This record gives sequence, structure tokens and C-alpha cells, in this order.
Amino acid sequence: MAYVEQLSGGTRDRDDPRRGGDLLGGFQTDGLLGDSQAAARETLRAQVARLERELSGLVARAFPHVVPAEERTPPRVPRMLGLAELERTRDRLASRIADTQRQLRERRELERRSRELLRRARLEPGRYKFLRIPLADLGEGTCGAWEVRPRLGPIGMVAGWWQIKLSSGCP
Repeated sequence: MAYVEQLSGGTRDRDDPRRGGDLLGGFQTDGLLGDSQAAARETLRAQVARLERELSGLVARAFPHVVPAEERTPPRVPRMLGLAELERTRDRLASRIADTQRQLRERRELERRSRELLRRARLEPGRYKFLRIPLADLGEGTCGAWEVRPRLGPIGMVAGWWQIKLSSGCP
């Protein structure tokens, strides 16, 4: 019944951990959480949630080219995180977001350089003999590549007839 009251907004003071009730199954929390500490925890949890959403959004937009480093933490038992642990979690997430943003910048720069190289190779294929630019480097997928090849095989190589072709590259 208490759960239904919480969902409907009609919580009682005894079920509110900030008020010292027994929400933790008979464990009395009287005096453990002050109003200022509860407010700080709530603020930190909101910051952690916002940072997790931001990190997942960055990864989703850049998938599969950018993957954040996995956090290696041993599995733990369920518990209520203290302020220091929430702050460390927030700081680790902020660091992971900065690393992911750096990877995204590097990825955009690689794609920009690859597009410029492809543009120049299309204009003068003879200057870029046997050049191969994977579509993944252009941000256009994972299969295939643009290749500068001689037209008509060895005859085109001797005659200087070069062309740029898109190969499917998929098995």
C-alpha cells in the first residue's frame, strides 16, 4: 500500500528517508540523513543522470566509430551511495564524456581529411595511383572503399589512364 501511495504522491512522513521513517525495511534512518545532505545527494544523482544521458547520446550518434572506454569496477552489493561516492561517479562520468568528445573531434577530423583527399583524387586520379580510402573513413558505412586503379589493367598503367572506382568490399 505504501508503494501505491508513493506513486500517487500521497507519501507519508514515515516512508520518506529524509524524515527518518522506516523505508529501508525496519532499519531506522533517524538522524542519518539531514535535509541538506539529502538535497546534496538528490542534486548529485540528478547530475549523474544528466551525464549518463549525455554520454549515451554521444555514443549513439557516433556508433560504431566511437566507443567509450568501459569503466572497470568490481561488482558490488546494493547499497546507498554516500556523497563522496556520488561525487566520484559524477567526476568519472565527466571524464568519460571528455574522452568521448575528444574521440569524436578526432573522428570528424579524419573524415574531413579523407573527404578532401577523395575530392583531390577525383580531380587528378593519376597523382594518387593505387590510393584506397575506406568508406568507414568517410563516415559512410563499414563496407567498401574508393580506389584509384588503372583503366584497362596493365595497358592503362603504362598509358597513364587512371580512374577512381567505388568497390563494394562486402563479402
